[in-house]
Amino acid sequence: MQTTSDIVIEVNTQFIGQHTGDNVIRYAFTYHITMTNIGLEPLQLRNRYWLITDGNGDTQEVSGAGVVGEEPVIAPDESFEYRSGAVLDTPVGTMQGHYEFEFKDGTLFKAPINVFSLAVANALN
Repeated sequence: MQTTSDIVIEVNTQFIGQHTGDNVIRYAFTYHITMTNIGLEPLQLRNRYWLITDGNGDTQEVSGAGVVGEEPVIAPDESFEYRSGAVLDTPVGTMQGHYEFEFKDGTLFKAPINVFSLAVANALN
């Protein structure tokens, strides 16, 4: 397993609302991911790993095959985009992780996803 810079990952987040139930308020966020292959050969997304941390420091880990039910092949100079979401117990939190891609020869590599914030507007000063 190696880490390369053959892929650029961009993240945009949005707070979409509060959900209340059983005297608990939860905060829902969406994130929009764009993966762009800047390498010289096609890459196939195989797995994902997320570490989600809320404002209390509580964490949850999410991992599995592909994203949103897909394991796309991304050609050179092409992008793949998807949207997903996370629900937190606090109005602020973070996500970070990695995607695992496969080259045509079967070699796997990890593409890190830097820490990004999930935050209700004006929750952070």
